[in-house]
Formats: sequence, structure tokens, C-alpha cells
Amino acid sequence: MLDETSAPAIAAEEVRALVQEEVRKALARERATRRAAFIASKGTLDWAYPPLILSTTAAAAGMETSVFFTFYGLNVIHRDFERKLKVDPVGNPAMPMPVRVPDLLTAMPGMVPAATAMMKRRFAGNNVATIGELLDAARESGVRLIACQMTMEVFGYEERDFIDGVEFGGAAAFLSTARQGHVTLFI
Repeated sequence: MLDETSAPAIAAEEVRALVQEEVRKALARERATRRAAFIASKGTLDWAYPPLILSTTAAAAGMETSVFFTFYGLNVIHRDFERKLKVDPVGNPAMPMPVRVPDLLTAMPGMVPAATAMMKRRFAGNNVATIGELLDAARESGVRLIACQMTMEVFGYEERDFIDGVEFGGAAAFLSTARQGHVTLFI
């Protein structure tokens, strides 16, 4: 047992400084705890929100963040995203409707524009940012928006078809980023 005279007292400030230094060293060694990678594969209005909200939140938390847009997810970063991003009520039983609508009626002409307008009103009524605002926030916070080169070729897209700030690369390039991430999600 040590008595009080055998060990020098350490001030709380010294302990705090030692702990902060050790945390800084650990973070420097383990960069993955500060990286997030998301894959956006859906191209509807309701599925555009998750990768943008998660990526901007990760960036706000200080994480290096990337979103890889593939297949229909390319709609989210397309210059014409406002027109392309819609909500289809067909086969979407979880979609909140003001009145219960039989599945057969959801396939009628005009239901996609109506469902899209309804969803946009719900988001606006709850002060949820628009897709354009989220894209701006993502770019301003340094989120890397990466369009899948292979999918672009399959769908006949060119680089000029996408919003400013989008990067272009293949799956291998994205995986080299994602494998270093602490958070990787397929959306």
C-alpha cells in the first residue's frame, strides 16, 4: 500500500492533458472511426432522403463521408432530380395515405403525381429540407457524391447530366474508400 508521501500527486489538469493526448493518438491511428460510406441504389423521392440525411449528419459529426450512387440512385444527383424523383404508391403498403386506397386504385393514371405531391407537402409541413437543400448541404459539408461509372454507361448518362460537384468512379474506387470506413450502409 502506498502512503501519500511516496507518490507525487498529479493535478487534474495533467491527467486531463494525458487522456486527451492518448485519445488524439488513438484517433490518428484509427481513421476509420471518422469515416462513413453510403451506397444509394434507389431513385424515388422517399428513398432519396436516407442517404442524404445520413451523409450530411455524418459530415456534421466530423466524419469523412462518401455516397456512391448506383443504378436508380443516380436519379438523386441527376440535374433533373426534381422531375425524376417521384413516389409510386403501387406496392407500397406502408405509404401513409389520408384515406385508405385499394391497391388496384393506386395503379390508376395520376396516382404517382398525387402521391409525390402529398409526400412533398408532408415533408414541407414538417420543415424537412428538400432534396435540393440536402444536396447543397452535402456539398457544402464536403460529402463526396460519387456516380457509378458503369451504371452511367448502362443507362446512357454522361457527366454533364449530373449536378455540379459530383465525382465519377467505379465500384473498385468506392470500395477502397468504404473499406476504410467505420460506418458503411447500403440504402
